Amino acid sequence: MSIDRERLATAVEDERVLHRDRTPGSRASFEAADHLLGRVPMTWMNKWSGGYPLYLATAHGNRITDIDGNEYVDFALGDTGAMAGHSPAATVRAVQERIGTLGGITTMMPSEDAEWVGAELTRRFGLPLWSFSLTATDANRWALRIARMITGRPKVMAFSYCYHGSVDETFVIAGDADATEPRGGNVGPAVHVSETTRVAEFNDLTSVERGLSHGDVAVLIMEPALTNIGIVLPEPGFLEGVRELCTKHGTLLLIDETHTISAGPGGCTTAWDLQPDIFVIGKSLGAGIPCGAYGITADIAAQIAEHVEADLVDVGGVGGTLAGNVMSTAAMRATLGEVLTDAAFEHMIELATRFREGVEAVLGEFDVPWSVAQLGARAEYRFCRPAPRNGTESAAAHDDLLEEYLHLFLSNRGVLITPFHNMALMCPDTRAVDVDLHTTLFREAVSRICS
Repeated sequence: MSIDRERLATAVEDERVLHRDRTPGSRASFEAADHLLGRVPMTWMNKWSGGYPLYLATAHGNRITDIDGNEYVDFALGDTGAMAGHSPAATVRAVQERIGTLGGITTMMPSEDAEWVGAELTRRFGLPLWSFSLTATDANRWALRIARMITGRPKVMAFSYCYHGSVDETFVIAGDADATEPRGGNVGPAVHVSETTRVAEFNDLTSVERGLSHGDVAVLIMEPALTNIGIVLPEPGFLEGVRELCTKHGTLLLIDETHTISAGPGGCTTAWDLQPDIFVIGKSLGAGIPCGAYGITADIAAQIAEHVEADLVDVGGVGGTLAGNVMSTAAMRATLGEVLTDAAFEHMIELATRFREGVEAVLGEFDVPWSVAQLGARAEYRFCRPAPRNGTESAAAHDDLLEEYLHLFLSNRGVLITPFHNMALMCPDTRAVDVDLHTTLFREAVSRICS
């Protein structure tokens, strides 16, 4: 079968009308937000389908209720920030004790929680030394600066259509003959991205070697699987080859597992036995309390110590007064110790498998030329078949109208997926019945637009 574009256009308009009819409170709040740029607290909130975002009333576990009283099964989970579920009890208790009974949110002092979290991150991911941030974006920025300092090299390498937060060096796509081109939409970059970055295609070791062979790349920054352009999984031998090429060319390897932590308690790094020089993570660590971290090897730490001129304790461009605050470290300790446990991941991955199999069954029933990929507790469908091998292929599969239709169809019937793409994430509170509801709705949505 194929997608009937006329049916699709009609269906989208029907879903837009239904969205407006069932969310008048959200629409009124949006239209009254005269003092917010784009009428939202952060401009990316305008990515929600339907012309305006849903306004939050309550969120617990994997359930959200909007201000119109509509309840939703939440598979978006804050685009991984709430992978532990919304307001998990252990994290809430720890934060309340920290800011209430004990007192203190940010004091420019550490608590003993920080060392516990560092030791737990070492247990999970292997790197021995850690420093905290408030976001993975900051952790990536600081790690890139450190990499350039200790290698004496000016450039980084990133994959086409990768995503590492709002880090200017990573807004890249591959042009002709491996030319580094800017990814569309980056706001006000200081310089053309080709001055800071060499680009490669994911799953293409030849392109990685060509870029590294120039000898000017300090660090290759990568996710073990692309996620923000749709899940693109590594092919056999690719990640091992990247590690070998980085070692061969004297380039550091930075692995960013902000999203790919979904692969298991130790992310892809532990599940696939990866060997990064630098490791970055954020979002999920504190169950929604802002936090992030980067880890380094002992060798990297020794090289940092050799640079006595580097001002890492004041204005050297690495750090911030709120980073590592005691509220964040209390939240991380509780979330890692009591919520995102090995048992929780086993449950979440089992449900993501159920989700993927449900989507596969629907695609097979209607012979729709789409694909679905799973990365541990995360799954995502893409509008192409076979599944994309790299970011460029995945970007080419994007379809605004199809995406809006599916997002609105699901949200109008009580299911949320990530507004940026077609991603669904499981949390410890997700149930099999929630997954089956998505499968039922997904089947109905597909059936309405096929011919």
